[in-house]
Amino acid sequence: MARRPASVRARTTLGATAVVAVALVAAGLAVVLLLRSNLGGQADLKAEVAAREVASQLAAGTPFAALDLPDGEDRPVQVVDERGRVRAASEDLRRIHGTGSSSVRPGQPPRGGDDDGDDDPARGEVSGGDPEFSTGRATVDDRTADYRFAAVEVTTPRDETVTVYAGADLAAARDAVGTAVRAMLAGLPPLLAVVAGVTWLVTRRALRPVEAVRAELAEITSSGDLTRRVPVPDARDEIAGLAATTNATLAALEESVARQRGFVADASHELRSPIASLRTQLEVAAAHPELLDVGGLTEDVLRLQRLAADLLLLARIDAGDRPPVSPVALGGLVLDELERRAPGDRIAVRASVEADPRVMGVPGRLSRVVGNLLDNARRHARSEVRLSVAEEAGTAVVRVADDGPGVPPADRERIFERFVRLDDARSRDEGGAGLGLAIARDLVLAHGGDLAVREAPGGGALFEVRLPAVGPGSPAT
Repeated sequence: MARRPASVRARTTLGATAVVAVALVAAGLAVVLLLRSNLGGQADLKAEVAAREVASQLAAGTPFAALDLPDGEDRPVQVVDERGRVRAASEDLRRIHGTGSSSVRPGQPPRGGDDDGDDDPARGEVSGGDPEFSTGRATVDDRTADYRFAAVEVTTPRDETVTVYAGADLAAARDAVGTAVRAMLAGLPPLLAVVAGVTWLVTRRALRPVEAVRAELAEITSSGDLTRRVPVPDARDEIAGLAATTNATLAALEESVARQRGFVADASHELRSPIASLRTQLEVAAAHPELLDVGGLTEDVLRLQRLAADLLLLARIDAGDRPPVSPVALGGLVLDELERRAPGDRIAVRASVEADPRVMGVPGRLSRVVGNLLDNARRHARSEVRLSVAEEAGTAVVRVADDGPGVPPADRERIFERFVRLDDARSRDEGGAGLGLAIARDLVLAHGGDLAVREAPGGGALFEVRLPAVGPGSPAT
């Protein structure tokens, strides 16, 4: 089995050359057929003119012996009556085939009986219809060639109907066709070679930017330097679009890798603190068992457990983990979360569940969103946390507000970044690891919604979650 050329340039050159070859062969055949038809038509016309010239002489009463017959090898003439007898023939005619008689001299015996004469021309007239044509061979002056014969009927003034056969040499037409065929066959290979060469050069020039992109990508892959970019050609074509898209992909990949590296570095830093605290307490307990602080150890272990769970959840979100979704009654979910958290909250939550909109989501992850927002509000509130659930124009809306210091406008996007804590002075135990809001936004975005922060009407921060509702909400109970 033949293998395809590996090079795009080679395949393009072969394809273009093959297409041009087929087109040229088809065009050549069409030209040859048209030329043959045209030359054949000219031969027919030439034979008819010669036949009618002789027929006109006979119609005018010229005797057979006194006919002025054409001379030369290209127009032999034979006059045959209705009984097949040759009445006149060209002087130099030696042999003839394809006409009314194979005889070439007048006075030969007749071929058969008389015709009925129903369709004969009137006395002294030449047949006005289209002549009959036939192809035959004739020998004139020892030269044998193919001829195209035209047969024209004429009735002499003596009421004798004869048929004039005049031939036109086909050698010139066939030579012309042969010359055209040979010229095409001779010119086809050089022309295909030119097409192949031009296609090869043009394709190489067109693919040069692609090779530059490939080479640069290979360098980026080997060096691992994602800050590099592939060259973008000046032309506004598909290759320039490919290069621009490749650079956009590299930029996104660079950002993703930088984010992952920062995430790993921040995670390592956050994990180091509780681990170091646990190690210190265990070392002290090993040296002085009476100083063992079980409560502190338990708190550090729980904090470490929560941090590990948060990091695992973020890793799953980044990996595109999408658990099966189902319709969730958002109002009921919020009330359940409030009931679960009520005993441990130092600040009471004032809830206003006006509706119970249904959304498509993962109940556990939506509860995590509400819990993280409540944890953040409780951490910053002075005396009150307000929570509301409503449905607005087909959108489920959850709002969590506190009466704390609020979030400066310049930091309202930065607080959703991972490991960001605006209050650097507060303790890590109170401030957490800076992952709660990042997890909440990632989960909301994964559910097709949005999470934003703005200033609360009475001061403080207002976090607003918007999710697409899947059906009319029922009144809250």
